[in-house]
Amino acid sequence: MSEASKDLIWVDTHCHLDAPEFKNTLSQIVTKANSEGVKALLLPTVQTRDWDHARNLAVQYGSQIPGLVYTLGIHPLYINHAKEEDIAILKKQIEQALSDPRFVGIGEIGLDYFVEGLDPQRQEQFFHAQLDLAEQFQLPVILHARRSQDAILKALRCRNVPSGIAHAFNGSFQQAEQFIGLGFKLGFGGAATYDRALQIRRLIKELPLDSIVTETDAPDIPPAWLKEEKEDGALCNKPTFLPRIARELAMIRGISNEVFSEAVWQNAMQALPRWSALTSKLIHIPLAS
Repeated sequence: MSEASKDLIWVDTHCHLDAPEFKNTLSQIVTKANSEGVKALLLPTVQTRDWDHARNLAVQYGSQIPGLVYTLGIHPLYINHAKEEDIAILKKQIEQALSDPRFVGIGEIGLDYFVEGLDPQRQEQFFHAQLDLAEQFQLPVILHARRSQDAILKALRCRNVPSGIAHAFNGSFQQAEQFIGLGFKLGFGGAATYDRALQIRRLIKELPLDSIVTETDAPDIPPAWLKEEKEDGALCNKPTFLPRIARELAMIRGISNEVFSEAVWQNAMQALPRWSALTSKLIHIPLAS
């Protein structure tokens, strides 16, 4: 890694920092991520019991990663554990969190038509209710879209949701254009580091640069090299890998790390204005020459 690359500032737009895999080493992981240049990280929540924990982590580690923020939401994979009254609880949580500068939106929400055993109607009920909250409070959303891009796009067109990120995007070029047209950025991470990920790599090469953001989805979606190196004897993805992932995305794109770093930072902050307001006060962003 060049000296210039060490000075770059990176943003992880999707990292489950509250995952049990990180429980015993979280402080070391956060410290290393910061030293690698990860100055902003978004922690999306997936169920009601995570919300207070995410808020506390943002406060606890905000001095190490100044742009550490969180969102509140109910993930489609956790719908079977959710209760009808959770939407009302979420609304109250959002109202209280609006005074917290580290709260930046609603998520992780969406639809998953890949995993078996999930009631699609129940998924849609919770997804639409959370989109309604996003519209009511004019908050961005972090979207989980697995084999459900068209259904999610249809739901978005019916509402005035200001912006957001389609996380781990793996749809078609036409679907990507539709998300972009609705004001969304598209998240790319470790999946693109696999040689066989031809569609994802094509999207990274051909989509407008101002539509792309970087993510790890740690501890999930490990990058290709991790399967070979097996760091710590496990395949656990970490936010410390974000800079290396981002450099590989820049290489796929055919642009310099400096240009890519600046672009994905600006894209992430544009997608989540409350995040931009926080980082503009705390972080000096060097511009690419």
